[in-house]
Amino acid sequence: MLESKRKVKVPEGDWTGFIGVHGHKSPYLILDDLLDTSCFDALHEEICLGLVNADHSYIGGNHKSTNIVPPEFADDEYKDFGYVIANFTDEEFEVFMRLADGRVNIDMSNWRSYTFGEDGQIELSWRQLQYLKIKYGVYFPWKGFVEFLPGDTNWNTKHLVDAQFPDHIQYSFPRTCAYLRSLPFESIGRCNVMGLEANDHGTIHRDNFEMLHNPPINDFITICPGGNKDLFLYNSEQRRKEFIPPCKAYTFNDMNYHGVAAAPYYRYSIRVDGIFTDEFREQISA
Repeated sequence: MLESKRKVKVPEGDWTGFIGVHGHKSPYLILDDLLDTSCFDALHEEICLGLVNADHSYIGGNHKSTNIVPPEFADDEYKDFGYVIANFTDEEFEVFMRLADGRVNIDMSNWRSYTFGEDGQIELSWRQLQYLKIKYGVYFPWKGFVEFLPGDTNWNTKHLVDAQFPDHIQYSFPRTCAYLRSLPFESIGRCNVMGLEANDHGTIHRDNFEMLHNPPINDFITICPGGNKDLFLYNSEQRRKEFIPPCKAYTFNDMNYHGVAAAPYYRYSIRVDGIFTDEFREQISA
């Protein structure tokens, strides 16, 4: 839902070392003036109640092994499940696979050739995630991950499908689904709640950087009805964090390193990926 036909306000600053978004030098754009956020208090209440009963999962526990973190954080104390699994003995892996959901089609004699997790060949079960956390100390930043749309997990094609909200999501989050459908997209291919527990931080990482010179469509909007999630962009060369100011709707170029600061309370955002309408693209583009 577009609030007006105004052009977006572009943040000012020294953006040396950052990758701009939608033709701007700034790596992020605040969308509060362009989108209707007047219903966000009501949406926040509905989302909080709905998350109590929603199936959630863990994500983000393999950013190091997928080589998307800054070099200075590659060897910090937070354990990565990609490295943990890679160092399993055959016996440890057999124990691990007994925690999978149902029968997993995997060649046990060649298990080291597989990739695991939300972007891997083999999805991890809830019990496997818990086991990695409890026994091996793996850090999962986003422990409140809820898939609103069971869409494409491929970051290069996630926007191409016009997915539909499942019945159970529409039942628990009716006003939220209606609002998300009102956003200025021609189609929506991916939509997730990204929740962080109290005192957890979102690890600094970047997406699609390997496609910098031939980038995929990167149309997405993040809404934060609670207005309390401190996302920042990070310049590795300068060791500089640039926080997005307090707001309830924004977009940014996720080829930049980005993360979420720790806070003493639970917070969440909803990320919606798709293809923008021509009108909205004109409003936000340089």
